[in-house]
This record gives sequence, structure tokens and C-alpha cells, in this order.
Amino acid sequence: MILGLVLLVKGSDYFIKSASSIARSLGVSDFVIGLTLVAIGTSIPELASSIAASLEQSSGLVVGNVVGSNVANIGLIVGMAAALAVIRTEREMLVRDGYIMLFAAVLFLAFASDGEMGIYEAGVFLLLYIAYLFFLVEDKPKYRGKHDFRGYVRYFLRFGYLARIWGGVGGIARRGEREPAKRSLQLSSMAKDVLILVAAAVAIVVGANYLIREAIYIAQLLAVPDVVIGITLIAVGTCLPEFTISVSAARKGYGSIVVGNIIGSNIVNIFLVLGLSGVISPLSVEGLTTSVTGVFMVILSLLLLFFIRTEWVIKRRDGVLFLILYLSFIVSLVFLTGI
Repeated sequence: MILGLVLLVKGSDYFIKSASSIARSLGVSDFVIGLTLVAIGTSIPELASSIAASLEQSSGLVVGNVVGSNVANIGLIVGMAAALAVIRTEREMLVRDGYIMLFAAVLFLAFASDGEMGIYEAGVFLLLYIAYLFFLVEDKPKYRGKHDFRGYVRYFLRFGYLARIWGGVGGIARRGEREPAKRSLQLSSMAKDVLILVAAAVAIVVGANYLIREAIYIAQLLAVPDVVIGITLIAVGTCLPEFTISVSAARKGYGSIVVGNIIGSNIVNIFLVLGLSGVISPLSVEGLTTSVTGVFMVILSLLLLFFIRTEWVIKRRDGVLFLILYLSFIVSLVFLTGI
């Protein structure tokens, strides 16, 4: 299982680096790369492991992985980063992305209240994520100050992003007909990046497969529920990319990167990871998730938004509180499940 985790995390790291290099070679802007590849890149371990678990019909690992990762992102990662250095925040983090993160957590609880999340709920999550991506790059002035959560909800309900997807695909095709491929690309470098990309993808698939299969074996051997393994071992392991980026950014004084990375990752985990996993196979949700872990995820999200709003900084004492809450959460989980 440890070998699978190493392959998954390191494979994800090389995958995002080579994909970014290829995108730049093809003329894709850094902003678009950051918005898509980097945002999704740190959640590739959760995505790959959840899809593998979904294919194995192990809903407990899928849901436990997502909820556990979101809890660890705030309690462990933001807590550790803030304990190292005061994190300065911005208003936009709260009124747009922060509220969307909270909305995603609450909507997950609503969908999971009946004990399962079917293909239709998963499809809604995917549409919400697609709308979120396009909403981020929309022209802000035309919103007249409404480029916030309410603006996002209106944007989603109008379904304009679907037309933009269709128009974007057609535009790329037409541009390809008009513009001959640039022959100045360094083919040797491109080939190297492609090989790394393929190797990294193989490492991700193999790593996710081993991680999930061995996690299921250990859970059965120790008579531990799948959801508990997902919330603890897999969740902490797959959030290592976020942990590395956030601690490094905190030490260098880039607090906005820390909070932005965590909020973005939590949105991706629910909308994209659960969405894709639920489309592959309907997910059953255990009572422990809806009554304890999911509720704790919402509480931590609310607390994070409160700390962001307070003087627009997350202080060291706030970080220590997050760490204490996360440790208490793990200890409580042990007692509740009787491990």
C-alpha cells in the first residue's frame, strides 16, 4: 500500500510538470495552465484513487477519501501552515471561492442524506465544476461587482458555459485550419515530456490500483470499515501534494497560495472527484459520514471562512486550533468505530 501511495503521489507530481511543459509548448497561457492543470493537479491522487475505488465498487473508500482529504486540507494543512507563519487572505477568497467551497460541502451532505449518491447527483457535481472553471475566466466588469458566489449561481443556472464549450471546440478546429503548426517547437523536448507524461500516467494508474486493493485488504483483515481507512490513511496520503505546496508557500510568505490551493482542492474533491466517481458507479454513503465526518467537514469550512474574514488574516493561534481540532477528530473517529 505504501508503494502504491508513493507511485501515486510522485506520478502525479511528474504528470503535472510534463503536462504544463507540453501546454506551454503548444502556446497555452500560464493563466489557463494554473486554472486547470495546477488546480486539478494537486487533486490527482484523490481523483485516481477514488476512480480506482469506484471501479472496485468500494464506495466507502471513495467518500471517505474525499471527506477525509477535505478535513485534512483545512485541519492539518492550513493548521500547519498557519502555525508556521501568519497567512494573509483576500476578500475574493471569501465572497467567491470560499462560499463555493462551503456550498459544495453542504450540497454533498444534502445529496448524501438518503444514504447514496446516484448518477444524477454526480452529474450535477460535474456541471457545477465545469461552470466554476468558466466562471473564473469570465469578464469581471460585466458582472458589475457580482463576480461572487451569487454571480456563480446565476451563471450556473443559465447554462451559458455549455455554449462556450461548444464554441471553444469549434474555434480551436477553425484556428487549426487557418494556422499551420509551428515548426519551431523543440521536438526532442516535446518527445521527452510526452514520455514522462505517459510514464507518470502509468505510475498513477498502478499506484492507485495497489493503494486501493491493499487498503481494502487491510480494512478487511482488521475488520475496519472502508470509510475509516479512506478518511485516515488514504486521505492523509493523497493530500501530500497540497501539504508540500502549502507548507513551502507559508514559509516563503505566500499565504494567498496556501488558502487558494486548499479552497480550490476542496472544490475539486467534491465537484470533480465525487462527480466522476459517482458517474462511474453510484456511491453508497454510510451513516458515519452524514452524521459525523461530513458535518465536521462543513464546520471546519465555516471556521476557515470565519478566520479569513477576521482581519483578513489567519493567525498562528488559529492554525494551532485547527491542528487540535484535527487531532480530536481522528481520536473521536477511533472511539466511534471501536478500532
